[in-house]
Amino acid sequence: MVVTKEKIFTLLSEIPDPEIPVINISELGILRDIIVKDDTVEVLITPTYSGCPAMKQIEDDILTILKKEGVENGKVTMVYNPAWTTDWITPEANEKLRKYGIAPPEKTTMDKGALLGKPKVLECPRCKSKNTKMISQFGSTACKALFQCEDCKEAFDYFKCI
Repeated sequence: MVVTKEKIFTLLSEIPDPEIPVINISELGILRDIIVKDDTVEVLITPTYSGCPAMKQIEDDILTILKKEGVENGKVTMVYNPAWTTDWITPEANEKLRKYGIAPPEKTTMDKGALLGKPKVLECPRCKSKNTKMISQFGSTACKALFQCEDCKEAFDYFKCI
């Protein structure tokens, strides 16, 4: 069997983020590159946060898929530079987050307010109201903050801009 970078990328793009299963590791922007050399496949990934607990599961999922494809010399390498940013999340993934009930990042890392951790007025992903407030800087995971809609009263996560 011939293993190509494109084939491996397609297979790995099916791996869901363990903490947000509606988006995959490619859409999240952590799948950085695939290097195929002789009988070795090296997959480069960038964690969303240092110490992200999902990275071990993602690494295991990658190695499992490589083995199923007959790649005995699979390797996963963490790449920390450049640091991951929410700018790498695809527009399709942002829409999937919204439909799942998570407000996607509202700014880019180029926005000064985003760097200060001040999101603009967030739209509730459930009822679309902009009458929302932050409950906590920390949500269900380190990469999210917890908000509440004042109209529908539902709590929701906001994927913080990094």
